[in-house]
Amino acid sequence: MLNLFPSREIAIQILNLSIHWYGLMYLFGFLLAFFLLPRIQKYRNLYLTKDEWSSLLAWGVIGVILGGRLGFVLFYEPFYYLSAPLEIIKVWHGGMSSHGGFLGVITVLIIYTRRHNLDLLSLLDLLVIPAAIGLALGRLGNFINGELYGIETSVAWGMSFPGVDGLRHPTQIYAILKDLIIAGSMTMYMWSRPLMGRVFALAILLYGLLRFLVEYFRDQPYGFVDLGITTISRGQILTIPLIVIGLIVWWISNNTRRIIFKSEKRNSKSEGKYKS
Repeated sequence: MLNLFPSREIAIQILNLSIHWYGLMYLFGFLLAFFLLPRIQKYRNLYLTKDEWSSLLAWGVIGVILGGRLGFVLFYEPFYYLSAPLEIIKVWHGGMSSHGGFLGVITVLIIYTRRHNLDLLSLLDLLVIPAAIGLALGRLGNFINGELYGIETSVAWGMSFPGVDGLRHPTQIYAILKDLIIAGSMTMYMWSRPLMGRVFALAILLYGLLRFLVEYFRDQPYGFVDLGITTISRGQILTIPLIVIGLIVWWISNNTRRIIFKSEKRNSKSEGKYKS
């Protein structure tokens, strides 16, 4: 028996199989990546076939699911899952971390690029665009589910969510706008053909900074961490390494340009001496 939209969280029910909105949005995100990546790879001088992109994205799916799930387990509820380890594999019960998904994808890409002799920074520059759109789709799933809402507010655009008191900041929509801004701005930046790694570095920096800002309006079921001079959420703590990674990759790309420039300059001088 097929049942469409049987509940707020479930999009499709086929017999005993439930397809949740969040999982459906993940699927749309990967389909979008499969459509988009072959069309923008020319901006990074890559010419992978559709089969090669399929293989890469299949590994990416594994990285997102494993990284996202393990990230949630380790970053947010380690003691609960330590007492009930079988719950770790029950991803259909919910609980994914975007930071963990990021680490999972990076790990998979490092392994994949080494095995297939591909440039990691070139791939990362391309992947951040569909990844940002995929994150926006994921937050749309959160919005439909009525989860990850914000703190109480009196602003005109405050929203009510089932089972939650008062009007709340629609932080899922804030996150959607954040991710779409990153996707759009990085697409335009890609057209200018910047140095390898610059698109990835800038996207990670923007994500970290904007996510840090959105966290101020988001309800925090896991509380705050007291740093003495201020308190910040776990999500804010986890964005700090992303910002650091973005700065490091930006520095690496700039340093690589200097090395190449100096090498070309030395080669031109050597050729001049040889010709004379």
